[in-house]
Amino acid sequence: MARSVTDVRSPQALIFGTVFLDLVGFGIVIPVLPLYAERFGASPFVVGCLLGIYSAMQCLFAPLLGRLSDRIGRRPVLLVSVIGTSAGFLLMGLANSLWLLFLARVIDGVTGGNISTAQAYIADITPPEERSRGMGLIGAAFGLGFIFGPAIGGLLSHVSLGAPFIFAACLAAANALAIYWFLPESLPAHRRSRTQERVPLSALVEPARQRPLRIILLAYFFTTVAFSLLTATYGLFAERRFGYTAAQIGYVFAGQGLLGAIIQGGLMGWLVKELREKKLAVTGALTLAVSLFLLPRSTTTAFLLLVTTGMAIGHSLVLAPLSGLASKSVNEASQGQVLGMMQSAASVARIVGPVFGGWLLNYDLLHTAPVFGWTAYAFGGAVALLAAGLVLAL
Repeated sequence: MARSVTDVRSPQALIFGTVFLDLVGFGIVIPVLPLYAERFGASPFVVGCLLGIYSAMQCLFAPLLGRLSDRIGRRPVLLVSVIGTSAGFLLMGLANSLWLLFLARVIDGVTGGNISTAQAYIADITPPEERSRGMGLIGAAFGLGFIFGPAIGGLLSHVSLGAPFIFAACLAAANALAIYWFLPESLPAHRRSRTQERVPLSALVEPARQRPLRIILLAYFFTTVAFSLLTATYGLFAERRFGYTAAQIGYVFAGQGLLGAIIQGGLMGWLVKELREKKLAVTGALTLAVSLFLLPRSTTTAFLLLVTTGMAIGHSLVLAPLSGLASKSVNEASQGQVLGMMQSAASVARIVGPVFGGWLLNYDLLHTAPVFGWTAYAFGGAVALLAAGLVLAL
């Protein structure tokens, strides 16, 4: 069933499709899950826990899935994880109680750690000089998934609140079939990790003892904190400052996703060749920082959209180069493990960023700050600056 990798383009397209469908499913959840949970009596705090538990499970299991893929190959891990994602969405769509929703989110979070395995697959089939371009394809799939996912979720919610999740389960099932029939294994037996015995959990983070990788992980974490703080609070800021509706805010996020897909999927190869990974990552982090500092100063729609474009560009320029640098910092047998650590760092950041962003935005409201949003976005900008400084230290 598993073919050898003879044509790089076809496997890359399949991996792109795998990540894209994963992110469409994730995006479907965003506009629907809070309303769905409220139907079962969930308070806003419980809804927050329901959203956060997904990232928490990803944080715990992404390195485990990555390490497992280093031992047994990428294809079986991708296949089983996508099947698990389908099961989680199906359970969510059929749930009749709050605890079943939590169980479904746990299942989805555990199996959603397969992004690191998809990145490791790309690392297997691309030479080091093209690694960041390959990681850019993963970023493009993220961007496109965030364009289509929320839109599909909003449309299908008119059928029923459970319909979007059933649809997401069907997408994941189709994804599993494509992997089973068409995706070849990328990691030959002779290149797999030889470790078969049980290992302590501390072994999962062993590569982070290397200073360059530790710096990359921290930079990735801080960048994701800054951007997730933005995405969690942007709607509140735009609604309070400019009176934007949910639909208008959705259009802005769709534009961000499209811009990210163009940069990471279409331009990343050329940008890496011209500027190299380190310079790109520093430029992106600085652009994100400056844009965050300017955001609360927005007084016109044109300026708001200009700053928002800067944030999308900055974020897009950071992620793929840092993933490429991380991949090139370790040997072939540790690709899945290290890229799993990157996803764990991002998962923790996606918990920390929204919590701090919401708390600081609330601080501005309670203390009647002269510029609404300044405290939250100044913090985000400072964190992005810290990320830029870390990359400069490489």
